[in-house]
Amino acid sequence: MLFIGICGASGSGKTTLSEELCKAMGDKISTYVLNQDAYYIDHPELTYEQRTKLNYDEPSIFDHEALFEDVRCLLRGEPIEKKDYDFTRHARCDSKQLIHPCDVLILEGIHALHDARLGELMLLKLYINVEPDICLLRRINRDIKERQRSIDSISSQYLTTVKPMYDKYIRNYISLADVIVTRGGKNARIVDILAGYMRNSLAISDER
Repeated sequence: MLFIGICGASGSGKTTLSEELCKAMGDKISTYVLNQDAYYIDHPELTYEQRTKLNYDEPSIFDHEALFEDVRCLLRGEPIEKKDYDFTRHARCDSKQLIHPCDVLILEGIHALHDARLGELMLLKLYINVEPDICLLRRINRDIKERQRSIDSISSQYLTTVKPMYDKYIRNYISLADVIVTRGGKNARIVDILAGYMRNSLAISDER
């Protein structure tokens, strides 16, 4: 199994790039995308209002141990139970659905390169480098359509947590990346290059 990490600012196109890579790999190669957002730490002891005020853009908000263990299980050839998160309630909504090992496992998230242990397991570490104003526009569009957020709440969260955490942490992950991707997740040329590299790596692995 090949393990790939995709990192970048919120709204940079991480999910899109993950999906485009899966399509480019073709039907004969099994792929799966792990969303780091599914590993937010649950806080059932807090009220909804209290949960809305948490900083969802800092590294400590994620359950890094659970994510690391799930990745290790998949790399060992063992299935895991799917993790998920409900952004409308700010609460975990895990299921009993099993995720089985595949040929290519992709982890995407704003802090996908934060855990050095995961970084050591990755064949490739990708960083999507997109202008912050474009990321903000994409985030507004996504949060209104998919997460039922208001403009006021999006603006408040961006100014209090998203932008400060980008400046403090996320922008610096670029130094850890093997490949820097520009123009977002629909950069067809880089998708073809990366897919070709991964297919070649799988062929070499099979020969061994």
